[in-house]
Formats: sequence, structure tokens, C-alpha cells
Amino acid sequence: MSSKIYPIGIQNFESLRKDGYFYIDKTALIYQMVKTGRYYFLSRPRRFGKSLMISTLEAYFQGKKELFEDLAMEKLEKDWIKHPILHLDLNIGKYDTPDSLDKILNEALLNWEILYGTGPGEVTLALRFKGVVKRACEQTGQRVAILVDEYDKPLLQAIGNEALQKEYRNTLKPFYGVLKTMDGCIKFAILTGVTKFGKVSVFSDLNNLIDISMDERYVSLCGVTGQEIRDNLKEDLQELADKLKMSYEEAFAELKKRYDGYHFVENTEGIYNPFSLLNTFYKMKFGSYWFETGTPTYLVELLKRSHYDLERMAHEETDVDVLNSIYGDEQPIPVIFQSGYLTIKGDDEEFGLYRLGFPNEEVEEGFIKFLKPFYTRFNKIEAPFEIQKFVREIRAGEIDAFFRHLQSFFADTPYELVKDLELHYQNVLFIVFKLVGFYVKAEYHTSYGCIDLVLQTDKYIYVMEFKLDGTAEEALQQINEKQYAQPFEADGRKLFKIGVNFSAKIRNIEKWIVE
Repeated sequence: MSSKIYPIGIQNFESLRKDGYFYIDKTALIYQMVKTGRYYFLSRPRRFGKSLMISTLEAYFQGKKELFEDLAMEKLEKDWIKHPILHLDLNIGKYDTPDSLDKILNEALLNWEILYGTGPGEVTLALRFKGVVKRACEQTGQRVAILVDEYDKPLLQAIGNEALQKEYRNTLKPFYGVLKTMDGCIKFAILTGVTKFGKVSVFSDLNNLIDISMDERYVSLCGVTGQEIRDNLKEDLQELADKLKMSYEEAFAELKKRYDGYHFVENTEGIYNPFSLLNTFYKMKFGSYWFETGTPTYLVELLKRSHYDLERMAHEETDVDVLNSIYGDEQPIPVIFQSGYLTIKGDDEEFGLYRLGFPNEEVEEGFIKFLKPFYTRFNKIEAPFEIQKFVREIRAGEIDAFFRHLQSFFADTPYELVKDLELHYQNVLFIVFKLVGFYVKAEYHTSYGCIDLVLQTDKYIYVMEFKLDGTAEEALQQINEKQYAQPFEADGRKLFKIGVNFSAKIRNIEKWIVE
């Protein structure tokens, strides 16, 4: 059995090192960052190790050489100078009222002012921050390291509340602006978060920040590469393989399918989600670990408010400006990409476009399951049983039971959900067939206004065509005229051709016919 102690949920570098926890050495990259620039911004999804990286920087700027024993940093750094550090963690607050951000900032300032004193006329949060930076530098004779963790937490929590967003932006803009005005007193500054600052006015003055979120050199600063797994976790992977009665390579392939696939820069190696990876080795079984730790409710709010066609999500195309922006009720894609639910799958250099998709199986399945209660009448508890019934009916060739069941998914749809009935209908079908597709083979390609769907089990093949306010007969006729079933005619399995009509009047499936 592996002797490693896995640092699950441990974000403090000092305690991790002193207590002998397993650590994949990222200190060469940290050294490179410190020595080649001064102001940085890094966006990564939650649970990707951003806080641990900030804590590592803190230990480095405290000059704690002993914590870096046997790590790359020990050989690279010669001077080990102690700098004053201002570490601001915005992850701790619940931001739901205009003064909740002020309270967090005030508390941080009070702690710093105990160390470095206060100045006359420092009445605003920004002026107090500026005074602290100046005095810390003067009193210690060393320039200051400023480390901001989850800078965007207040803005994310206020998505959908324009007044609160504005309030937080007005507070943060002058506060972060201190980084520029106090340049002479600052040795190093980094802000981390989930979303990017490109279009957010909070950062309009901060054009001196280097954004390393899509910088190839820092792709593996947070997260784990396949090579790092082979170098650091070989015995653990072998133990996992033995326990699950797999070969080493089969276990590695399964690990890759479930947790790899994050591409923050085009044409670079995939990054594994470290949280899911460590939990898998700790529990010695595969699971949806990352998804279970947080509920991206703000994302669903964005998707619904912007009337987003979920089917596009699996093959969204966009450009770098969109990926680098945050803002907009109209445009949920940047926030979904930056939150880690979509990643770069390919790029078109000629037009500067990126193709996005789900990074891996854990995220795809988790996200679709999470969406279901928001789009259908089934709650979280009923949902798995409903999908189980669907899959059984498909495997058993019980078409009528399956469609009656599907009708119940559309029943009682709250009216306010259905401003755009066609889109709602397509989104529900997308969710249902995506979930069913995790258990049976599902392929669909859409054209505007219809979903052509193929479901395959070991005994049956279903070719379906859906109409909105047409007839089931027309749908079936289309299957035959356009020869949708032709690729499967030589197959030994039983083939069903099914035409389905959805009626706007009854807001449900009105009829289906099978051939």
C-alpha cells in the first residue's frame, strides 16, 4: 500500500511540507515567474491548486528556505530575502449585501495596520491599502509581495444582480488600482481567480498585469500533467490498477478519460484536475469528486437568462477575445470556459477560432446531471431513477414506455421557463439523450429546428426524427426520404425508425410513430 499522505483540501504550503504530505514540485515554474516579471494574473477553475500556489509564493517571500528542501527552488534561489507580505483571500466571504465586501477588506486592512500602523487622512479602503504598502516597504527596507486569492469571488456571487455587481466593482477598482500607483514599493503581485478580467472595468487601470492564464510556459503551474503522474504516482497507479483488476495502462487510460483534458492553451498537453486525481488515489476508486464539491448555480442562471442552446456547448466555436472576457448576460461562454466546464479542443489558426468542448467524462456527466432539475420537473433525488428507467426501456425495446416517460419530462414545465418553446424543447431533449448516452451509444447531429438522433444498444438501433408543430408522419417520411437509416441496414440488430412530433399548443410530445 502507498505510504503517501495525499494533500486533499490542504492549501497551506508550510503545513503540507512540515507534515510530510505528497507534493508535485512546481517550484521551478514559481521561480521563473518571480524572476521574469512583477505583476501577474492567473485564471484557473476551482480546486485546481491556486491557493496552494499562492501559499508557496508566501513561504518563498518569507525566506523560509527550509520548506523548499529537495525541491527545485532550493538549488535555484541563492538569496532568500524576507519581504513584507500582504495576502488577501476573498474566498472566505459570502457576498450578498453591499457592505459584505467592505467588511472583508476592512478586516484585512486592520490586521495589516496592526503590523505597519495607520496614516492621517486614510479614510477610504484604497487609501488605507496604499498607506500600508508604503509603510511596510519603508519600515522593513524591502519591497512588498501582494498575493490576492480568488479576486473575483464577490463579482461571481453577484452575477445576475447588476446593482450589487456595480457596487463591488466600484469598491474593487480603486483598491486594486493601488498596485499601479505604488509600483516603487512592490516587489511582486499576483491575483488569481476563476474568471478573467479582460473586459471588467475593475481592471481597466491595471494594464501592467501579465495574464499567464493562456501562456504556454505556465500551463502546468496548477494541475497535474500525464508525465507528472508517471513520474510521481507510478506505484499508486499500479495499486489502483490491481485493486480494480485492470492493467497499469488500462488504469492510466481510465484516469485520462475521466480527469484529463483541460487545455488552457491550444496544442499543449492536457492537464488533469488535481482534486479528482488525489481523491481517486486516496479512495482507490474512480468517482465524480470535483463536481461534488461545488454547485455552479451561477452558470445555470447565465445559461437560462441568455436562452442558450445547450446542444451548442459540445462544439462551441469562439475566439480568444471571448475566452478572455468575462462579461455578459448575453454571453455565458467565457464564464463557462473559465470555470472549467468547457476547454479548448482544437483551433483554426487561419481564422483565430477555438473549438470548445467538455474536458472529460467527469465534467460532462456531472454538468449534464446538474442541469436536469433546472430544465425538467425532476428533482435531484428522482433524477437517477428516471434515467435508469429510460435506459432499461431502450435496452428492452419498449418504445411506447420510453416515449410516455419522455412526455412526463415535459409535463408541468413552468411557463416562465418557456419563453422560447423550441429552444426549451431542444434543451430538454439534449439533456435526456446526453444522460441516456452515458449508458447506451447515442449520436446526434442537429440542424435548425430538429434533432436527428441515433441510439444503439446491443440488440436494437433507433433512428429518430423530431418535429415541432409538424406531424409524426412527416418526421418518419423524412427519415425514409433522406435515408437516415441506411448506414445501419446491414447491421444484424433490430432497427426502429421513429417519427416524433412536439406540439407547442400542448407543450409536449403529441404523437410518435414507429416503423
